[in-house]
Amino acid sequence: MASGDNLGFVKVIADAKYGEILGVHIVGPTAAEMINQAAALMELEITVDEVVKVIYGHPTYSEALYEAFADVLGESIHIPKKKS
Repeated sequence: MASGDNLGFVKVIADAKYGEILGVHIVGPTAAEMINQAAALMELEITVDEVVKVIYGHPTYSEALYEAFADVLGESIHIPKKKS
């Protein structure tokens, strides 16, 4: 969205109990740059709760990462809520 391009997605796989980041899938024009940030978070064993405390710039591509992590907690602003 930062460049007007809305193709692609970010998917976060995390442990429901502890918030451990188990994997991240990124598809889109800047996936190669964004996956490095996700890999660093996993290497540092940062939890989903800790990731969403970080302030991300707007509008930026990395904001898509934030939204995906926030969605794990049900706190995403730009992703429609899941139906129960």
